[in-house]
Formats: sequence, C-alpha cells, structure tokens
Amino acid sequence: MKPIRLIFALCSLAVAAAVSAQPDTRFNRAPLQPRPYAELPIGAVKPAGWLNEQLVRMRDGMTGHLDSLYPQVMGPRNGWLGGDGDVWERGPYWIDGLLPLAYILEDRRLIAKVQPWIEWALASQTADGNFGPVTDRPAEPGLQRDKARDWWPRMVVLKVLQQYHSATGDPRVLDFMGRYFRYQLAQLPRTPLDNWTKWGRVRGGDNLAVVYWLYNLTGEKFLLELGELIHKQTFDWTGTFLHGDHLSRPYSLHCVDLGQGFKEPVVYWQQSGDSRHIEAVGRAVEKMRHTIGLPTGLWAGDEKLRFGDPTLGSELCTAVEMMFSLEQILQITGGREWGDYLERVAYNALPTQTTDAQDARQYYQQVNQVEVTRKVRPFSTPHEDTDIVFGLYTGYPCCTSNLHQGWPKLVQNLWYATRDGGLAALVYAPSKVETTVGGRSVVIEERTDYPFRERIAFCVTLPGAGKRATAAFPLHLRIPGWCAEPEITLNGEKVAFRSAGEGIVVVEREWRSGDCLNLTFPAQVAVSRWYNEAAVVERGPLVYALRMNEKWERHAMEPEKQTLYGPYYYEVTSDSPWNYCLPKANVRPEKVAESFVVEDAGEMAPYPWTPDGSPVKIRTQAHRIGDWTLHGGSAGPIAFVSSQQMYMTPEAEWIELIPYGCTTLRVTEFPVR
Repeated sequence: MKPIRLIFALCSLAVAAAVSAQPDTRFNRAPLQPRPYAELPIGAVKPAGWLNEQLVRMRDGMTGHLDSLYPQVMGPRNGWLGGDGDVWERGPYWIDGLLPLAYILEDRRLIAKVQPWIEWALASQTADGNFGPVTDRPAEPGLQRDKARDWWPRMVVLKVLQQYHSATGDPRVLDFMGRYFRYQLAQLPRTPLDNWTKWGRVRGGDNLAVVYWLYNLTGEKFLLELGELIHKQTFDWTGTFLHGDHLSRPYSLHCVDLGQGFKEPVVYWQQSGDSRHIEAVGRAVEKMRHTIGLPTGLWAGDEKLRFGDPTLGSELCTAVEMMFSLEQILQITGGREWGDYLERVAYNALPTQTTDAQDARQYYQQVNQVEVTRKVRPFSTPHEDTDIVFGLYTGYPCCTSNLHQGWPKLVQNLWYATRDGGLAALVYAPSKVETTVGGRSVVIEERTDYPFRERIAFCVTLPGAGKRATAAFPLHLRIPGWCAEPEITLNGEKVAFRSAGEGIVVVEREWRSGDCLNLTFPAQVAVSRWYNEAAVVERGPLVYALRMNEKWERHAMEPEKQTLYGPYYYEVTSDSPWNYCLPKANVRPEKVAESFVVEDAGEMAPYPWTPDGSPVKIRTQAHRIGDWTLHGGSAGPIAFVSSQQMYMTPEAEWIELIPYGCTTLRVTEFPVR
C-alpha cells in the first residue's frame, strides 16, 4: 500500500471507530433540528471523467501554484504563516480550496503546501483562545485597518480546519475550536462581529455553521448559546429576504455578501426550528428572478447589486460562495430545488470564468459578452479597464484567492450519507464513492457525461465480498425539476422506488456486486424570458448561448501595474456576427420543439468546457439586427427595444448554440422580434 493511502486508511479506521462508539450525530444532535443528509469524509468521493480532468487542471494551474504565482500574498511572508505580509482573508481563501483538492486527489505535494498553514493556525492560539495574526499588515495601500483583529478571516480558517478534520480526523482541531468558541462567547458582547469591519456581520453564517458542526461532535451546551449570539449579531438576512427591498433596490448589497449570507437563515433554522427561516431563502429566489437575476443562477453585481441587465458584471467570488451556500442548504433541507439551483450555477457560470489551462481568471463575467478587452464598462465598482480581461489578479485579487473552493467542494457534495442509513446522489457528475454502509464496504461508480447528456449509471461493487454477498441500504436520488418523465431501471428492468419528498426518490434493496441502476432524464429545449423579455434557450441543467469564433491574445501588463493586476492578461475578440434576434413565432411554447434542433456529436472531449468540447449543440434560425452594435465594448442596449424602426435582415440564417459554460464570447439573452 502506498504511504498516502495508508494514512487515509488509518484515518478512516479511526473515524469509523469513533463513530461506532457514540451515536451518529452527523444528522444533528438534539435540540438541533434533524437534517436528512450529511457530507462524507473528504476523500470518500473521487471525481471521474471530465470532473477529474477539471481538478487535475486546477492542480497544474493556479490552484496548485498560487504561492509562486502570487508570492507577495501567498508566499512565506503571509501573516497566516507567521510572516510580515497579508493578515486578512486571501491566504485562508486559497487554502479553503487547496486543502480539499489536495486530499481528494491524494496529492502529496499539495498536502505538503497545506500543512504549514494548518500547523501555524493551531500553534497561534493564545491562552484566552484567540488565534491568528495580531499585527496589521495590509496587502496594499488603502485597505481598512484592524484586519488582524477582524472576526471575518478567522471564519475562513474555521472552514479550513473543519475540512482538515474531515480529511484526517486530527483531534487537535476539536480542542482548538472549543477554546476559540469560548473566547468568542466571552468577547462578542463587547466586540461584536462588525466591530472592526462589516464583513463578519454579513458573513456570520459561515461562523455559525462551524459552531453547529462542533456541537454535533462534542455536545457542549455553550455552543448553542454562542449560536444564538452569532445569529443575533449577523445581518438580518431572513428579514431582508422576507420583507426588505434590497433585492429590487440597486446598490443595496455587495454581490458576494449576498452569496455568502444566503445560507444563514437555513443554517440558523437548525437551532430555531422556525419555518420562516426556510421560507426566506425561497422568497429570495423568487424576488431575484424578476429583478437582479441572471439565467446562470447568479445576479448582476459588479460589485454592488444591479438589475439583471445581461451586459452588467457578475463576480467570480459570487459563484463559488453561492455554490457553498447552496451545498449547505441542500444538506440541511434535502430540497430538490437546491440541487437544481446548485447545478445551474456550477455548470453554467463557474466553468467559463477561468481559462482552460487554469492560468488566469476573469473578475466579472457578462451574460452577453461579445468581446473581452481593456475597455471601461459601466460597472458600479470599476477597476480601471481590467475588469473582464483574464489575468492572475486583474479586476480585484480576491477572486484569485477564492475561486479554488468551487470544484473541490462540488465533488464533496455529489454524495451524502442519509439519516436512514444509506447514500444519496443529489447532484450529478462522473464520480466514485467508497464508504461503509451498514457495516459493509461499498463502492458505487457514477458513470455519466452529465450535465451534457441525461443518462447516468450507478454501478455497485462490494469489495472483498463473495459473489452471493449483499448489502441492504437505501439509495436516494434527485429527479431534476426540469425532467417530467424520468426513467429508472436496475440491470435493464424497471425497479420499485418510494418518495422521500418532492423530487427525491429512494431505491431500497439488497444490492449485489455488479448491480447497475440506470437513470435517464429526458431533456427538452425550453425558452425562458429574462431582462426586458429577452429569450434564453435552456436544455436540462444547461443554458445555451451563441457560439462565436474566439481569438485569444496574451499581453504583458504595463510594468507599473503588474503589482496590482499581474504580469499578463488575455483579451478575446471575434470576427463572427453576434447581433441576432430570435423570431417571435419560434419561441412560442408550442413551436419550440420544432424550431430548435438538438444535435449530438458523439464522443465528448476529455475537457468539455470549450467551444469544441461539448457533445451537444442546438441549431436554430435567427435574424440579424443591423442597429444592434457595440456600446463601449459591450452589446448595446438597443437589443431589447421592440421598435419596428430597427433594421432586421429579412432572411433568417441558422446559428449554433452551445452550453454557456463552453463559451467565453457569447450572446445568451436574445431579443425577440
């Protein structure tokens, strides 16, 4: 056995022994509300197929090398390594994604990069329970003071240590957190979450989630008292979602605060039991759909909230933080709609905001993005002319540090343990889970090209068991809200199942090695309406956008700006037309099926998130609008004016639509004429 696999095996045995000696509190210890699902230890779920390729590219790109690519912040001088550099969120942000990536891939090099950050954080704890840097050393001029004492970056480190415990079972983490949370309970009445900066107040849900995690492991009652105090000091997301006008009032919130705060009502519901906290997040989704919302599942926020104009920006940090919030909500509620929502963000917004080689990222993305150039766009928070070009830290560097959690944490949330003693697959992607169910080792391979194709096979193996051996356990599966007639078969035959809530089915049986459960989710093309009644083409979990020729050019950043924006950046331009409208007759519900032709190209590329990578495309007819032209480097607003004075080509032409996540240049929201 390889040494690293031995470490994983010993950790798994230690965790299993600990669990067998006490009640299973992963699904919440009383008086917290019981939850239906719980994460498996990091390493139990492995990516396969295209998802494994995605993580490998992260390992070989920015995520695996950020300490050398961004040395002024991520290098050994970082304050979270005891150095004289940055003491705020950026170092912890990176480790929050690097750690799960390292342990999922079982990569010794990355684990070795993570460990000094863990050891320094644990060793930094003082007698009163506090930890972390104590002296302010801002990363660049103009940052707020007192960040060394801010509650907010410590919340990120708590998430890191929680994941470290999941991967290793290191008992030091529990003692460390217990002492720190006693410190918080004593200090917060005098120095509340917003005492130094606002971030702790609006993002307190991250702190709260770790408090409940520790309570489930230790049962210490003071943690429930602390939970109430943290919720009281956190921004009132519940009241905002239920009664406030923030989601329809431009500039009212920061875009990332909304993504991070979104989970707080549901996290606190575990202690309150008040249905309003569950209702609040559903109401928020309804409000966003017709105000700030974008078809990717995100919202216009560059950095302040805006109405959902497709040429306004959406920050990369928003995508990964909203994904984390949705993952928390899905585990706590088991609601089908949150799995649907998570896939919408993960499979549309996330892939397109980094380069294929993972050597650069885009700060803001536009839903209608027809050129990526150094021109100033009308964003609420511009950063010179670098906001949408791809670079190491163009726009603003926070996303360079924070993007890394998106894909690894999605892997972690592909499979859950269930309260009824089984497993759940509530988000779909090629993967393998290896765990113990009912005292028996079980391996399930999820073989699929999802989200590009709709067929999924779950193939069961019982390692070390004889041919006649069986394992009895329930398997929970999500039926997406967009699928009207799913097909479920076992070894080619129809199989019985029961319902566990709207959109969740359970197959419960004696499983044998070699069993294959097959799901098919027939997907139909649909057209939804968005900003100014623009039309958006969807199929299954994917939004489709106009395919454009893409010409990438790498440029050196001016020497005097390299410290601020990085040494290089990419611009992307096109020589193909983009100013199309869809015929009104073709987007009528009764005409969509015949107006949009789905074509499957056969074999899928190992890395599908490119214009040529997707195996599925859609062809349809469209007219060009001569008066729809560039406006400051973006598609002009005239697109959604229904005036008959605009010139439109009389003859329609065929255009090709590909998954949004495969595009860099695109039109996603089409005018209808």
